[in-house]
Amino acid sequence: MASAAVKSKFYKWHRVLGLIALIPVIFWTLSGLSHPFMSNWFRPSIAEEVFKPLPQSQMKPVLSIQQVLDKNSITAIRNFVLVNFNHNTYYQVLDKDSVYNYYSANDGVLLKDGDRLYATYLARYFTQDSTSKIKKIDYQTTFDGQYQPINRLLPVWKISFDRPDGMDIYIETSQSRMGTFNNNTRKVFLWLFEQFHTWQFLAEIGGDTFRNVVLLIIMTVMLFALISGLTVYGLMWKKFKSIAQKRKENDSEDKRVVYRYHRQIGIIVSFVMFTFVISGAFHLAVKLHNTETPKPDYGRIIDMKQLAISNLQLPIADSLVKRLAIVSFNNNTYYQVTDNKKRISYFNTFTGKEQINGDEDYARFLSTYYHTHQDPDKFYGRVKVSQVKQFDNEYGFINKRLPVERVGYADGSNWYIETTSSKLATKVAGIDRAEGLSFIFLHKYFGMTWAGKDIRDIVSMLAALGVLVVSLFGLASFVKNK
Repeated sequence: MASAAVKSKFYKWHRVLGLIALIPVIFWTLSGLSHPFMSNWFRPSIAEEVFKPLPQSQMKPVLSIQQVLDKNSITAIRNFVLVNFNHNTYYQVLDKDSVYNYYSANDGVLLKDGDRLYATYLARYFTQDSTSKIKKIDYQTTFDGQYQPINRLLPVWKISFDRPDGMDIYIETSQSRMGTFNNNTRKVFLWLFEQFHTWQFLAEIGGDTFRNVVLLIIMTVMLFALISGLTVYGLMWKKFKSIAQKRKENDSEDKRVVYRYHRQIGIIVSFVMFTFVISGAFHLAVKLHNTETPKPDYGRIIDMKQLAISNLQLPIADSLVKRLAIVSFNNNTYYQVTDNKKRISYFNTFTGKEQINGDEDYARFLSTYYHTHQDPDKFYGRVKVSQVKQFDNEYGFINKRLPVERVGYADGSNWYIETTSSKLATKVAGIDRAEGLSFIFLHKYFGMTWAGKDIRDIVSMLAALGVLVVSLFGLASFVKNK
């Protein structure tokens, strides 16, 4: 049996820890309650979410990329694709300085401000709004409060429409896709969530590491407040029971109703509080652990002499070609062709011969490149490569990019490569996999997905509301006992 002094100490520590964690808990639960409104019920809709480019047979380019570059005295580029907008077909060329220029595929003439015009065209396509004025256009190379890291795609154009809902569309022109879209309501929710849930103001004061350390300390305090509360209940359970029985026998007024509700609701929500705290703390700890600086995006300058075969004479029907680009790896240069079924083929630019399993080879090469300590031109053993065409629990929808190649290593790590952009979509290894699963199941309640998004959101809101209520009863108990 614990002595009265020990019980008293536990009780005092529970009150102190609870008081320290109170304000953060209120911030996190209120902002957590707002999340379903932002991501589900009040999420703005948009007319089109996916842009489907025309097949090459309908774009009907007259000139090859070699002819266009020759006409403009360009000897080397990083990449090109064909795009069609405003009833014209252009070569979208990424030059040596990583700037996008647009040249007519009919006469080779440079389109002034082509990338801005194409971004505007796509923004109007996604909104199906051809009449509203464009208020502002910005080229964005970093994330910010309204275009957060969860959107993944950079660089993008931010197209702001001059209309009552304040719609902003974020466009990645290199892949002809949308990063995200925000109206005025969503911008308010984003600000609230950024400040009160992820505490961006701390990052602005002392950087990301400072913020994560502070949040992890608070999480630890919350965990001890929870444990101490459960301990107090366990140690003093008989006393609480005795008081309740005497009150019933004497039919006396319950003067400790606030304390009783705090204990009873606390017991009920202790499990969900535990899952929120553990998954949040784990999330922060992994962020602090992952300090390795990522490699810059892969890309090579390709000399025009390497394009011996015309891009318009490849052994594949134009009606099947949805996207055509160039890549260079393993001392060869290839035309990279994405067909209408998202299959990606590679044709040698010198011989025109198809590289069998070319997309797997390129994914393997890129995965090695993005491993910080590996030489992409060196063989490190066999890996398993498979194409991923839809999101799953490990490669979730937050990664944005599809299709990707999953490069699996013997140590259990998976590296997801988007070969059409030559970018690392994400990597999942060891502790990252455990953290990702704990966060989506214990923090975001993805285990309830089977019941539908609305039910899942309602359950998670009830859980957050329970934590908020027990905290407020705890505060009331403290004030009453003061």
